[in-house]
Amino acid sequence: MTEEKGPRKVDLAEAIRSKLEQKKQQTGSNKNGFHGNDTKKLTTQNNKKANNQRRRTGGS
Repeated sequence: MTEEKGPRKVDLAEAIRSKLEQKKQQTGSNKNGFHGNDTKKLTTQNNKKANNQRRRTGGS
């Protein structure tokens, strides 16, 4: 008769532990999820173009 039928109160540490456990189980079962092993092909970085404003404008 000590059990309550409503939502039971949980302290913060226990709530965090249960959430962490849920995440671990979800990532373990969902191998191809958000952080899957799909890697993008590396592309070359755009090199900075030289500033030729002085040459164009005939600066001193």
